[in-house]
Amino acid sequence: MDTQAQNPDKTVAAFIHLSTFSQFIFPFGNFIFPLILWTVKKKDAFVDEHGKQALNFQLSLFLYTTFLVMIGVMGILLIGLNLNPEEPFFFRDNFTPIGNPEEAIPLLLFITVMAVLLLALFILYVYGTISATIKAGEGELYQYPLSINFISPAKAGINQSKNEQFNNSQNQTL
Repeated sequence: MDTQAQNPDKTVAAFIHLSTFSQFIFPFGNFIFPLILWTVKKKDAFVDEHGKQALNFQLSLFLYTTFLVMIGVMGILLIGLNLNPEEPFFFRDNFTPIGNPEEAIPLLLFITVMAVLLLALFILYVYGTISATIKAGEGELYQYPLSINFISPAKAGINQSKNEQFNNSQNQTL
């Protein structure tokens, strides 16, 4: 696909990217509002490509965040709790912390690493969304970093029948 579109609807494409910030107001707004804007103007190839890119990035970030949270919870449980019921690792029988802070260092380090990774994902989200909005406003296509293509980009000739593709290739060779 060209990096410059002929007469793109730049405003709708920019709003598709900006609408992902609605997740801070509405739950799953980062999926719902871009999907609505994308389906309304799907016939415009420029808007179609930006809609697919925005949804792919949001799905990728959701997957990465879910994975990090699951690893974090499992790590906290494995590091923070000893499965031996006779000797608790960080907690006494009445769930008060044990007084030796040196035993908490691995848990605190793990929590810090997970927090830094989640912060890096948030910074990537803000940077990617703002960059995509600027590129859409300029009429250029944008590929998000670390985005998995769940919704694949359109391929030329995908809606043609086998006979039409054969006839087109015959006409081109003549």
